[in-house]
Amino acid sequence: MSAQVPDDVTAPGAVGDLPLDIEDDGAGPPEDDEPVLAEPVRQRVVGLASNALSGLPMDELPVVLRRVAKFAPTRRARLGGAQLAAALTSDPLFRQRVATRVLEATGELGAAVRDGTHPAAADPADVAALAYLIRPAGWLGMITEAESALRAQADDAAVSEALRAAEQRVARAEHDRAVARTEADKLRDELGRLREEAAGLREENRTLGRSLREAVAKEKRASELLATERGRLARAGADHEAEVRRLRGRLADLEADAGASRHSASRARQVDDARLWLLLETIGQAAVGLRRELALDPTDVLPADVVAQETAAARPGGPAQSARALSADDPQRLDQLLALPRAHLVVDGYNVTKTGYPEISLEQQRSRLISGISGLAAQTGAEVTVVFDGAERVVGLPPAPRGVRVLFSPKGQTADELIRRLVRAEPPGRPVIVISTDREVADGVRHHGAYPLSSNTLLRRLGRV
Repeated sequence: MSAQVPDDVTAPGAVGDLPLDIEDDGAGPPEDDEPVLAEPVRQRVVGLASNALSGLPMDELPVVLRRVAKFAPTRRARLGGAQLAAALTSDPLFRQRVATRVLEATGELGAAVRDGTHPAAADPADVAALAYLIRPAGWLGMITEAESALRAQADDAAVSEALRAAEQRVARAEHDRAVARTEADKLRDELGRLREEAAGLREENRTLGRSLREAVAKEKRASELLATERGRLARAGADHEAEVRRLRGRLADLEADAGASRHSASRARQVDDARLWLLLETIGQAAVGLRRELALDPTDVLPADVVAQETAAARPGGPAQSARALSADDPQRLDQLLALPRAHLVVDGYNVTKTGYPEISLEQQRSRLISGISGLAAQTGAEVTVVFDGAERVVGLPPAPRGVRVLFSPKGQTADELIRRLVRAEPPGRPVIVISTDREVADGVRHHGAYPLSSNTLLRRLGRV
């Protein structure tokens, strides 16, 4: 019995002579009862139809697909898939035209499907898609068979995946067992080592017990010897007291003789002082005459003042950081140096403050140091110069007290460099004392004849001011 197809479908002028004899053998539904295709089959049908659009004239396409036909084949399936599927379902003539193009494109596979055969090596999705488009005798059964094959493939894939997962779990279990065996071996080795260590500790404990008993015996013998020595020491102490009383009597005699000697030495020193005064007076008169002969004018400018003026011209103002500690000195050494004529004390300011009281602010550090230095300058009468690092960051510095010169290193120069300039500016022979615990500063000024002392020296000396 032939399928009911409209007259325009079989007309030769419509789509050409179609090599299709579509018959209804009772195996498929009428064309208004389309089957529901599996998703892989539906996608393959849309893909074949989108490729077939390229060979169809524009006037043979449904109106809704004429715009889709202008797309590239890959974009047709993605953007116009719904329109293609609807047209293939509702328009038998369009479906047969597509089937004709698909038969030409698929070759032997399309011919086999048209003849109603299902090649064993063919993809079930391709066979179902071609059967849906070509619709040979028994096409619905072919679609059902292909979908069954697809489901079987999916089931096989799921089973294979489950087998792979099981094999992986088995491999992991084997690995875990191997790791567990390795860990057990390690633990057994560790247990053996700990047992050996415990045995060694027990042996060591026994050795220490013997040593302790021997030490107790030695202590007992030492106590007995100590008692003997104490008796001997008591007798020696009595003899010592008798010797001390004898020496004290001898010391009193010697002190009497020393008093007479001091009296004689005092008279001799008075004579020497008179001779020294006469010599100094002669030298002084000679120096006055030499100054008058050379026409040397007195000056009030000190070398450090020159360096201070150069520094003030270059700096914009502010503090920096301290140097490292070098070594500690006795404050009495500082007193001896400051007692020298025309002594000049140069202090690395932040080095001292951050050594003595780093917990307060920089402004408070400067004020505290300058206040203490002013008292030292008043006591000793020495020239004092305090150098701080970083002139460009100092704001609102109070005026320096009398007898103390305060300098800040200009931008691009450190306090260490400014201290070395001050030392180099002094004439040879003048005593210059530099307070800094920076080893480089100490070594540099010592090379130029200055006396470097640590910051702790000055801090201990200021504690007595």
